[in-house]
Amino acid sequence: MTPLPDEPAADLPTMAPRLRDLRTRSGLTLEAAAARVGLSPAHLSRLETGRRTPSLPMLLALARTYGTTVSDLLGEAAPERDPIVRAGHMEPQRAGGWTYWRAGGSGRAMQALRLHVPPEAGGQAELVRVHPGEEWLYVTSGRLRLTLGGSTHLLDPGDAAHFDSLTPHRIAAASRGGADLLFMHTLLQSGATELCLGGAAPTRRDMP
Repeated sequence: MTPLPDEPAADLPTMAPRLRDLRTRSGLTLEAAAARVGLSPAHLSRLETGRRTPSLPMLLALARTYGTTVSDLLGEAAPERDPIVRAGHMEPQRAGGWTYWRAGGSGRAMQALRLHVPPEAGGQAELVRVHPGEEWLYVTSGRLRLTLGGSTHLLDPGDAAHFDSLTPHRIAAASRGGADLLFMHTLLQSGATELCLGGAAPTRRDMP
């Protein structure tokens, strides 16, 4: 049942003081915050005193205004993420002839992988990739050929590279047994995770 204008909202008892605290911390007056959210000062005041319940569009607007999330407004604790990835959970997955082991947690802004690049000619070794984000790699065994723009670099075990992935780049093994590396990149495109973990065929723009 929707509460009356002066009836406390019993289903969200912690919402009112949290809204007021967030507005105060943001340095906004009641009038300034109300203008940004698209409410009248009187309506926002009722929300802050618990006499009105905000709708979902109001929650979204309030969260944007105060630089937080709807879950935070509702006082919901974010699920705890296990920071440890055990070796037994790193199952190999293949895409385009390369083998990947996910070495980091899911749902993060950065993806960490173990990667084996086979010594085969053609295939992914010939793909030039360009996509938003950053990439970092560290060679653990074998020799790697990394092309960045117009420059080609040979990396031996212990060598690393960190580059802007808008720079056209190509990765290939330069040793008979292939190359093994640790690899990290930022996930700025929704398709990157699936492609890196074998969910789809590689393309020129999306693979690392």
